[in-house]
Amino acid sequence: MNDGSDWPTDKLTALRLGRRLVAEVPASRPDRRAFVDIRPAQSEPDARARDEGWVRGDVERSFRLGRWEYDPQHMDGFDHDHGAALIRSADAPDESGLSTVLDAWGIRPDLFVHPWESDDPR
Repeated sequence: MNDGSDWPTDKLTALRLGRRLVAEVPASRPDRRAFVDIRPAQSEPDARARDEGWVRGDVERSFRLGRWEYDPQHMDGFDHDHGAALIRSADAPDESGLSTVLDAWGIRPDLFVHPWESDDPR
């Protein structure tokens, strides 16, 4: 993601502002649903900004990625973690590392959406 050209501008901005993104991906079995989420790291300066009522952008954030699979029967409601499984996870030290992980996992940046635009239960 070096210059961000692989990412839609709004999604790259969301990551730099510390907002989580989600992509639905093929599951290992037909009776499952799978999602990959990107969680930008939060730092003390982010907490201070939040306490002051604003959001801090950071082009040098690190990221935590997780690929989760769910039992669709339990995705709605409070019991979404029943039958859920973390399939894989990775840390990326920066935007370039994020691109490396996504390339290795075979996931395009344009698949990611804001969590409220997906069925991801987390």
